[in-house]
Amino acid sequence: MPIFWTDFHSNIHHDQMKDLDKWIAQIRETLDFWPIAYYPFGMRKDSTGLGVEDTIPMESIKVDWEVLREAVKKVNEEGFPMFMGYEWQGNGLDGDHNVFFKTNDEDPCFVLDYHKLIENYDGIEAIGIPHHTAYQLKNRGKDWDRQNDTFSPFAEIYSSHGSSECDDNWINMDRHVHMGPRTDATSVSTGLKKGNHFGLIASGDNHSCPGVYGFGYAAVVAKDNSKEEIWKALRQKHVYGVSKDRIDVDFKLDDAMMGDVTKAGKHTMHLHVEGMDTIDRIEILKNEKRIALIAGPDEEIPAGNAKVCYKFFMEAGWGPDLRVFPEFTERVWKGIIKTPGKILSVTPCFSTFGQSIDNQTDNELDFTLTTHSTTATGKWMGPSNVTTEGFQIEIEDTLDSYVDIEMEGKKVHLTVNELVQGTHVYSMDEEVQQLLKERYGFTEYYRSDPFWHNAYKFRVHKASLDSWYTQEVQMDMDLVDSDEIRCRILEKNGSCAWTSPIFIEE
Repeated sequence: MPIFWTDFHSNIHHDQMKDLDKWIAQIRETLDFWPIAYYPFGMRKDSTGLGVEDTIPMESIKVDWEVLREAVKKVNEEGFPMFMGYEWQGNGLDGDHNVFFKTNDEDPCFVLDYHKLIENYDGIEAIGIPHHTAYQLKNRGKDWDRQNDTFSPFAEIYSSHGSSECDDNWINMDRHVHMGPRTDATSVSTGLKKGNHFGLIASGDNHSCPGVYGFGYAAVVAKDNSKEEIWKALRQKHVYGVSKDRIDVDFKLDDAMMGDVTKAGKHTMHLHVEGMDTIDRIEILKNEKRIALIAGPDEEIPAGNAKVCYKFFMEAGWGPDLRVFPEFTERVWKGIIKTPGKILSVTPCFSTFGQSIDNQTDNELDFTLTTHSTTATGKWMGPSNVTTEGFQIEIEDTLDSYVDIEMEGKKVHLTVNELVQGTHVYSMDEEVQQLLKERYGFTEYYRSDPFWHNAYKFRVHKASLDSWYTQEVQMDMDLVDSDEIRCRILEKNGSCAWTSPIFIEE
């Protein structure tokens, strides 16, 4: 069955509703469907003068919701699947949830208790997805003892906050200082150990641009891309999550797929993975304990002039130090990739507005990227605010072939063999030389920093061959009542995929 990609956690605020069309266009450029999560909160001061985040005035919410309803209806009529939803926080004791509806006829509800929220939508096709679950219990972390698997059929395991999988996961949850560190009591793993049957997704928690690359995507395995079939798949927990790359995963126990319940006994696990980068390892978890570790494939390059499929990621950005050139905060890149082979696919990896795949044929790709800011923060070795933009491209060709890349007039010729050997970084040398000459009057310097630090750059990542980014695993298992099996897949670039579990019941 096909896989459809989305972001279940793109929060649009009241003051951003004027840009709703822009947000929708961004999603339609990058993903397959969209459950939009309206954010009905804002900062206010209470009677004591304390600044607190709370729901905005109801009259504003009602106006926004009707605007959203009409926009979603229009997009649905145009054939793009979109669902209405909003973020619910309650009193903070039950954890945060994004609530979505199958139809466009429902309204938000702001009761403070999770179970009262469920009661409010009794008889209505609604789901509530827990997110950033691993924060402190009773303080915006998920209370798994109050979990309702019908209303909340799956949960976010990863977002811009980090990973809620467990308290010792290698991906931290330290981005939001005010929400504090994560704890195991509210982690996804603990929720599964308690016997709950929920699936797993990832999504962004993005508040400035929807579908940000690197903040998590959700994959839905559905018959087709209609609202009816997508909703059916959500109810069945036929979902999984990725941290960054869109890793295709087919995970089954015999005929039972991820999210399903199957009977105890002897089973054969089947796993097929197709990544966007070389697979580093695959981990099989049973009852939240790793029972198998499968190394990724050997990075062997076939002899001769074999015909292969290969993928590489290309990104642009970096640029002049803002402390030296404060006006250089944005750059528009026009680029072309040409190949004598065949372009099989192009996957957007966008983080901000202003990106597009302008034209794609079998042999040529024309694109526009818009990058912002630089690595300079004004604080020595502080957190970087660099943003890059890019895409992943898949090509079928022979090993002795090549690609030609042109970025803003800079031309690069790379053989396939050079691509699979390692990463290549290029700087816009002539631009920065001219800039320094005009601004500071020199063409030479005693060290390279003025030139390199102030040059825009683009990077062509090491390519991965199809034998490196695909893997098959088969394993026989004898499973008993209450077992659950899931998989974790890691690529060499750090991207991760988490499958929903398959549950065992007598």
